[in-house]
Amino acid sequence: MSTRTPPASEGAPALVPAPPSAPTRPRSAPPPGARAVVAAVLVALAGTALLNAPPPATARTAPESAAGPESAAGPESAAGPESATTRSLTPSGSTAPGSTAPDPTAADPTAPDSTSADSTTPGSTTPGSTTPDSATPDLLAAPVHFAGKAFDTCEAPSLTVMKAWLASPYGAVGIYFGGRGRGCPVQKELTPSWVASAHAMGWRLLPLFVGSQAPCVDSLAKRKYAIGSTPVTQGTKEGGDAVRAAKALGIGTSSPLYLDIEAYQRGDTNCAATTLSFVRAWNREVRRLGYLPGFYSSADTGVRDMETQRRAGTKDLPEVMWFARWRGQPALLTESVLQPQAWTPHARIHQYSGNVTETYGGRTLAIDRNAMDAPVARVTAPARFAARVPVPLSFVASQRP
Repeated sequence: MSTRTPPASEGAPALVPAPPSAPTRPRSAPPPGARAVVAAVLVALAGTALLNAPPPATARTAPESAAGPESAAGPESAAGPESATTRSLTPSGSTAPGSTAPDPTAADPTAPDSTSADSTTPGSTTPGSTTPDSATPDLLAAPVHFAGKAFDTCEAPSLTVMKAWLASPYGAVGIYFGGRGRGCPVQKELTPSWVASAHAMGWRLLPLFVGSQAPCVDSLAKRKYAIGSTPVTQGTKEGGDAVRAAKALGIGTSSPLYLDIEAYQRGDTNCAATTLSFVRAWNREVRRLGYLPGFYSSADTGVRDMETQRRAGTKDLPEVMWFARWRGQPALLTESVLQPQAWTPHARIHQYSGNVTETYGGRTLAIDRNAMDAPVARVTAPARFAARVPVPLSFVASQRP
């Protein structure tokens, strides 16, 4: 809505000129017929003044064109910049200077192709990252970030264990919430109540989706989940599956969903191309539905290939990079395969150690260790639905990593 109002003089009705006042010194009276003529002339003059006067000022709004509000002129219209609307009707970043032209090779012609200008996401360093085209900035909350230590484990621990592990140095936990390639497909603890309860305790959640895998994946157990002959269609479908599974657990929009692509053979260009097509399609669908597409893989395979594509300006790449390199110590900002500015700020997770056992509060878990500065899930389930968790009677001290 325009903030400009017209000056009062533009909308006020015109005053009707008053007839000439009678002379102060009486003269001989004109004949009756002359008085009638003078009166008729004065009435005619008054009527002309009323017809030419502007209408009284009234409150009104600018009419919309027949094509709808989006076809209205923008700030460069003849009315001047003050006539521009103060609320954007298009997704954030769609007119950012860094936006890219549509990719003629993209399989999905309806996929968004603008670059996000949000400084809290890696859009400025990840070519092709976009804001969902199905929602406006008013409807999507800003991502929630967490910086610190995180752990992930194959199966979501019980709430009692999560309560005990509040004594640990970790503040976030990776949960394998969906995908046909999960190593622990039966997640008996992972329910909307678990998500709400863990979040209410103070845990921040990293949702991991283990779907189809690279055709040349290293793990023999994962070969049966290989990406098929239609990677774009498959990636789009699994992206939708991931969003539906996240919503069912109470994980809201603007949350990251991390696609887990396990290590695969280096040098197999056909395999890498198939995997890239799948990942880009998955990213497009997840982003279109209002979530942030994240990516987990080995630093020397999936992550290296994504960085190569980023340098080449490829679109539809992940918003957040979770790289695995098990050297025992965090190297969040010094990973050798990533340029220093890549996936920054608040868009990196380093899995620096795996398959280790730790005990806190008398509860032992086999975990992978992570250091992070990245988005975490926005939990939409009300805290009042969280289950009551008994506090352990004692805590057993253990050595922290």
